Amino acid sequence: MNPDFPLSLEFFPPKTPEGAQKLAAARQQLYALDPTFCSVTYGAGGSTQDGTLQTVQAILAEGRDSASHFTCVGATRDSVREKLAQFKAMGLRRLVALRGDLPSGYGSMGEFRYASELVAFIRAETGEHFHLEVAAYPEMHPQARSPQADLQAFATKVAAGASSAITQFFFNADAYFRFVDEARALGVNVPIVPGIMPITNASGILRFADSCGADIPRWIRLRLQSFGDDSASIKAFGLEVVGALCERLRAGGAPGLHFYTMNQSGPTLAICRQLGLVA
Repeated sequence: MNPDFPLSLEFFPPKTPEGAQKLAAARQQLYALDPTFCSVTYGAGGSTQDGTLQTVQAILAEGRDSASHFTCVGATRDSVREKLAQFKAMGLRRLVALRGDLPSGYGSMGEFRYASELVAFIRAETGEHFHLEVAAYPEMHPQARSPQADLQAFATKVAAGASSAITQFFFNADAYFRFVDEARALGVNVPIVPGIMPITNASGILRFADSCGADIPRWIRLRLQSFGDDSASIKAFGLEVVGALCERLRAGGAPGLHFYTMNQSGPTLAICRQLGLVA
């Protein structure tokens, strides 16, 4: 891997023993990329906490740096303090601090309304022990009032003590570059790493994008729909589109790439081969 162009990977906690075996095999293949770290997602209200921590521990045991996602929705200061102690005891040095979504059945947001409050609390409790990643939304968080309000919320998170940021996935490089320029104009100087989603399944990526507010350009959407059930054509087109996006981001000065692997090794490795980042 080019040391000047860091790569990182995201996994989700598997739900079954078979899923855990498949993920372990995928991780071993993806380690060929020499990732800076591997993050593991956390369900709404921390619903996958045990699976997250087990996966994080497995990655650490494999000699790789890991990051646990950490949501604060529904949490109290005491519960966060307790979790931070657990993370420290595990040897974890990196967290992805998020507000998270309020799961059904939860009556209140808890003691933290925003990710910026969680970041500030972690810094107050643990100093510089953790490298804190936060989320960024080049095309605006779906619940934000306006792009300006969303950008200001991002700047507030960084000012609270974030070390760097990872973006929501996107397919429009211009949206990313504009977001970075506007963030810099507000005084944000931490690395803002593009989040990259490989395209392997048309209905899946369209549904996922619609649910999280990521824009799929009309020409990509129409091409994907035109392939029907032809998975080979969808994968080839996806590799071409996402590979070109990554090349443009790298050429434009992005500080690295963070791949949403969906617990598969093939699509991410194919993109990185196209970029010349792995043999």
